[in-house]
Amino acid sequence: MKKLLYITVNPKPEQTSTSKTVGRQFVNRFLEEDKEYVMEELDLYKEDIPEVNHILFAGRAETVSGDAYNALSEQDKKQVDRINALCDQFIAADTYVIAAPMWSVSFPSRLKRYFDCIILNNKVIKVSPEDVQGLLDDKERNMIYIQSSGGVYPKLFNSKINHGVEYVEDIFNFLGIHKFKKILVEGVDIPSVGREAALANAFADVEAVVDALTSDRLIQI
Repeated sequence: MKKLLYITVNPKPEQTSTSKTVGRQFVNRFLEEDKEYVMEELDLYKEDIPEVNHILFAGRAETVSGDAYNALSEQDKKQVDRINALCDQFIAADTYVIAAPMWSVSFPSRLKRYFDCIILNNKVIKVSPEDVQGLLDDKERNMIYIQSSGGVYPKLFNSKINHGVEYVEDIFNFLGIHKFKKILVEGVDIPSVGREAALANAFADVEAVVDALTSDRLIQI
């Protein structure tokens, strides 16, 4: 079976979170269309996402091990184990879905904290004196980023406003995951659009993205 890793980044419950509502619609529809997948969910506001610090890491993007690990307190050992488990979960996935709101023209800081945990040397990246190389081009992987926002931002200004979208795409591309699709749920808080219309537009985009992904797989088979 293939794995879909569904990551949510919003402290609100799903029924009041626009990004989570669209995210749920997407994963439900995707799993209906592709029976080869099983899903794992990761709520970054409910799960333990350690904060990276010098105690847990031996060097650049590498958790402590061996004697250094054994010298840690039990609590710090649990944090190192958790970081490695999050990384292993990430590596095991074939498709990633991240649902997050736009906060301060980016995304909630919990998502950056998560990236800092899972981007580990010799697991997700390879650090050498010459460069840093992503290692996740070993198999076909897909990334879908779902972002909700109160306003509507013309494509002309996307690079200046949608820093969160661009950052996530850049990170995944660097890791070796080049199939990236976005679903923007825009205009939630403005009278000319509103939440219901924004959701309707986003649900139509969900159908288009699911169709594109599942059609791609059928062609490859």
